[in-house]
Amino acid sequence: MTTGVSTSPSSARPRRSRLRTWLPLGLAVWVVLEIWLLTMVAGATNGLTVFLLLVAGFVLGSVIVKRAGRRAFRKLNETLQRGGSPSEGSSGNGFLMLGGLLLMIPGLISDAVGLVLVLPPVQKALGKRAERSLDRRLRATADGGLGDAFQQARIHHPDGKIVQGEVIRRDEPGDSPSDPTEPRPPLTG
Repeated sequence: MTTGVSTSPSSARPRRSRLRTWLPLGLAVWVVLEIWLLTMVAGATNGLTVFLLLVAGFVLGSVIVKRAGRRAFRKLNETLQRGGSPSEGSSGNGFLMLGGLLLMIPGLISDAVGLVLVLPPVQKALGKRAERSLDRRLRATADGGLGDAFQQARIHHPDGKIVQGEVIRRDEPGDSPSDPTEPRPPLTG
């Protein structure tokens, strides 16, 4: 049965974000590159060398993650004992943990990126860049992004008009004229 209104399939389906579109392709390319590089190294040396490289990367990554976790826990304890907030003592371990996790993933490209992330100058540079990016986003949100969202969170009538009203709290009996314990006056027509 047709209603005379044409609907296209593309208008019914929301658009995919760029991340959801390109992330699977990027992961597939990364996996193919990792496997290709491992086979190239295995062809140039032997399979035992590749196996030892992968085991060494896993062991080194697990040591780094364990050490970063202990350091984060120790800093958190010191900060809480001084009476500070927990967010003060948690800086500096994020990139170290990420580097350790990348070392634990089998592959030589992830190992190289993980080793670079473990270096303190790289951690400081990336930390400053992430901080600037976060500050820019917070300023953009404060300039009108979040305020507009709160303005749009009003209750609207189906015809688009704003419904005016007020909220009345009924904490104790007798606070409002429409208290359910009091008898209501009869309706007159």
